[in-house]
Amino acid sequence: MPDRLLLRGGYVVSVDPEIGDINGGDVLIEGDTITAVAPKVEATDAEVIDVTGDVVIPGFIDSHRHTWETSIRGTAPNATLDDYFGIVLDGFARVYRPEDVYVANYMGALECINAGVTTLLDWSHIQNTPDHSDQAIRGLQETGIRSVFAYGFPNTSLADWWYNSSLKTPDDVRRVRETYFSSDDGLITMALATRGPGFTQPDVVKYEWELARELDLPITVHVGMGRVAGRFSMVSQLNELGLLGPDTTYIHSCYLSEEEWKLVADTGGKVSIAAQVELQMGHGCPPTLRARELDLRPSLSVDVVTTVPGDMFTEMRAMFGSERFGVNAECWTADVDAPDTMLTARDVLKAATIDGAYVCGLEDRTGSLTPGKKADVVVIDGKSPNVLPIVDPVATVVLCADVSNVDTVIIDGKIHKQNGRLVADFDRQRVLLDESRDFLIGNVERDPNWMVPPAV
Repeated sequence: MPDRLLLRGGYVVSVDPEIGDINGGDVLIEGDTITAVAPKVEATDAEVIDVTGDVVIPGFIDSHRHTWETSIRGTAPNATLDDYFGIVLDGFARVYRPEDVYVANYMGALECINAGVTTLLDWSHIQNTPDHSDQAIRGLQETGIRSVFAYGFPNTSLADWWYNSSLKTPDDVRRVRETYFSSDDGLITMALATRGPGFTQPDVVKYEWELARELDLPITVHVGMGRVAGRFSMVSQLNELGLLGPDTTYIHSCYLSEEEWKLVADTGGKVSIAAQVELQMGHGCPPTLRARELDLRPSLSVDVVTTVPGDMFTEMRAMFGSERFGVNAECWTADVDAPDTMLTARDVLKAATIDGAYVCGLEDRTGSLTPGKKADVVVIDGKSPNVLPIVDPVATVVLCADVSNVDTVIIDGKIHKQNGRLVADFDRQRVLLDESRDFLIGNVERDPNWMVPPAV
């Protein structure tokens, strides 16, 4: 790829309030950095990509995905959260080999890139052995996706690692930090994925938070998410332990009390919403409205492809529809007009881009088309029947486009998808993924609704 690349003449949606939207704008990339975003950029020695009629946006950011589950995509389509714990964490996870984690992370990251997701927080609770962790990181590295590797814990036993567990995060986390993430400036950075109160004993919770802070790692934890986990007042317990802080992201947060919401806001916490999963699996209603009222800048995430699609178009629409449904229902009951402060399509695009960067701790380097930031850029094809004609480019992205419209994906200045086709050759990994699926399904109890293998 040339050192200078110019995207010429697109509908530029910068998600930068100072730059705004530019109809027929240019984006100049030099090396791994965006250097200019303007109505007209002169760069005679740059390679030019004509994006006239297309929409140019910052790459989507997924703030929470269990990428290792790619190998078992679609195995729990009708699952509740309680079902998921049994099917996936007490079933499949126990038999995962390091090679299964590698190919799942590779193909899962490639799925992200194909769908315009340029940054992924990989919530990796499959640390069954050190080799599992190494192979998870390898899968991310080989795709070139920008990512946060959130080191979790083993899932070799649901009883041992979740229900009132006394087992602590493996000390191998220190090796991973020193070996792969001695600097926080790389394409991949690190966080600590923890179980939190209700799933572990208080001394274990305190140990894990203190471990993260000793290693200078941000923390990510599921809270307030349904019939079982939602009843533990997890944020209140963290407060009683003196552990709340601005380094912590609270995933789901569907059943927080008002006191807990204020605790999160007052301590600078962050929020990740997985709208489709929350609506579908019984976590609760996505708490977009309350998070936004408290200026918490909620982000979006996919969560699990065992049960929902792996793209941000689905998540944006689930967030948009669920919040507006709730507000409109209240207005109907009260017989009043909908407020002007209702969630907009632009708000949703921010959640999928710049607010995701904020939650992942990467707002200084990605999330908007801003000169000086890393060149993580997506071009949405504007010439397909499902997006024509473009009137409002934000609405085009949030409400009309889908994965098939992701034409070009650039991460850190490198082209990973162009003219609708991935650059990576993944034939070998595709075969490995099929083999991994067959091994995993062959070693857990079979669901009668799964496809029966063809007769030999």
